[in-house]
Amino acid sequence: MRLAILFLCFAAPALAQPAADIVILGEVHDNPDAHLGQAAAISELQPSAVVFEMLTAEEAARVNTDRSLAEEAWTASGWSDFDLYAPIFDALEGVTIIGAAAPRDSVRTVYTEGAAKIFGTDAARFGLDTPLPEDQQTIREEMQFAAHCEAMPRDMMAGMVAVQRYRDAVFARAALDALDTHGAPIVVIAGNGHARTDWGIPAMIARAAPDVSTHSIGFVEAGTNTPFDETRTVPTAQRDDPCASLTNQ
Repeated sequence: MRLAILFLCFAAPALAQPAADIVILGEVHDNPDAHLGQAAAISELQPSAVVFEMLTAEEAARVNTDRSLAEEAWTASGWSDFDLYAPIFDALEGVTIIGAAAPRDSVRTVYTEGAAKIFGTDAARFGLDTPLPEDQQTIREEMQFAAHCEAMPRDMMAGMVAVQRYRDAVFARAALDALDTHGAPIVVIAGNGHARTDWGIPAMIARAAPDVSTHSIGFVEAGTNTPFDETRTVPTAQRDDPCASLTNQ
């Protein structure tokens, strides 16, 4: 019943326009209403495939073979609280699941050596072979510093930004590959930071494949200046202070 109600609430804005080739559904990871909203959007869009930030290609392949393995694969991925994401999987009957989680060893290499080397020959296509404009680099380092509760050294933030760019490009490439293989529309499930239109997945796709249309929906808990094509506000989830364990040490 809750999913049906949220479907009615969330579906109306999107029904006024045709679906883009690739629709990015952002999220606050621990917010159950954000995931209900994503599930409702998937039910409306009826995508040919859904790309997950959270699953590796191997984990997704297992789930495609046997949907009863979804929770097991989710646990193996290292993400907790499968119950939060269960409504999304319930909406995926007959839909191909694609895992785009970057391997941990690749992420570690990106942090120390940059994204271009590990990404491969497509690095220039996604802009990973060139540094960010200085002002954007500064803003993004400050955002990473705040996101890590100001508890890590500032000189580590450049590596964090490199990892974010790498992951955005990995997700964008996975979505474009899915579009070539399965046809539109493709949905991407990822955090709101990846869904932002100025430098996240939509910007990566616009650079790599300008003819491909995208639509980014941010599911947020409060007013935000983060740029999305569409913003949907959900109730704030109850949670402990995520910084308490770091700042109290």
